[in-house]
Amino acid sequence: MSTSNPRGTQRTLQSLLLKRFGMGAATYALVVLVVWVAVWNDLYRGEVSGVWIGTGLVMVSQLVFLFLFRTGLNLRFRDPSLTQSQVLVAILLHTYLLANLDSARGSLLIFYVVILMFGVFQLQPRIFVRCASLAFFSFAGLSVWDGYQMRLAEPALALLQCFILFVALVWLSLFASYVQTMRRRMRQRRFALQAHQDTLRGMMRQLEDLVATDELTGLFNRRHFLRLAMRELDDLKPGRQHGLALVDLDYFKRINDVHGHAAGDRVLQAFAAVARSCLRDGDVLARYGGEEFVLLLPNVEAAQLTNCCERLREAFAAAEPLGVQVDNLSLSVGMTLLKPGDDLDDALHRADQALYRAKRSGRNRCDAAWESVSA
Repeated sequence: MSTSNPRGTQRTLQSLLLKRFGMGAATYALVVLVVWVAVWNDLYRGEVSGVWIGTGLVMVSQLVFLFLFRTGLNLRFRDPSLTQSQVLVAILLHTYLLANLDSARGSLLIFYVVILMFGVFQLQPRIFVRCASLAFFSFAGLSVWDGYQMRLAEPALALLQCFILFVALVWLSLFASYVQTMRRRMRQRRFALQAHQDTLRGMMRQLEDLVATDELTGLFNRRHFLRLAMRELDDLKPGRQHGLALVDLDYFKRINDVHGHAAGDRVLQAFAAVARSCLRDGDVLARYGGEEFVLLLPNVEAAQLTNCCERLREAFAAAEPLGVQVDNLSLSVGMTLLKPGDDLDDALHRADQALYRAKRSGRNRCDAAWESVSA
């Protein structure tokens, strides 16, 4: 299923978020493992139960986030990735684990940076700075509390660790701000590019319309009609048939000679307007050339095609071209049927022969190719 629809996009987003969550959970596991290594090497000064509590809190927090992602509840939040929540929880849990470490505390400072790296590409700069500040003041608070409790063995080392963490977090905040600025610029450029693409698509559609449309009547032109007719003929299923008709406006040269070419153009436009009102939505009408038009009626019987052409003939006879007075408007029609396996050129030839008979028989009439076959 394509991801262009909203449901497919949500599934893709959830898949990416779950992978990202898996990376975060793996990082938690590594930190917990390091803490247990510190316990085994007598670098943990608190009770072992505290480590078990910390491990349990880590597991519970990750199960909660996993539940949110699996059930899709995360999509109800403004940030479906829950990045800020995950970063804050990770900072607090990491600080809890560091609280009972002694000389090994400085070795685990790097995990503050690792935690915040998950927010570099997602968090807004001001939110990132808040999270970084929480990390710094949490660690600095541990040192101050230990100093207050007279448990800080090396105050100078603790001060150096705080300074190093401060520098690392300031640099990371600046980097996050730079990344977000670049992402914003790329997003703006993408939107601008999309706008240009939409404009180009619109221009292409206009060009296609110009190529496919007769400028005077607004109907399809001959070239486009032949392409549509070939497609309809190729898709024609056994047992079905299409109606094909050639329409010629009677005495059109006389109209041009007597009333002028502008009047002739009005007559052509009047025919186009009348024909549109007589046809169904799926019927295809095109200007075949000069005063000749071609009509394709999908899925019709012979009687339906005849009735349609007769209705068109009568409607045109009653038409009143805009801005010109032309008496005795009429047209002649040659009709044929298209069946599966027919050749379009042959069908057009049959319709043309029927049109010729209609004109030879006095014009202002509809003649059918199948009538001559029956005769």
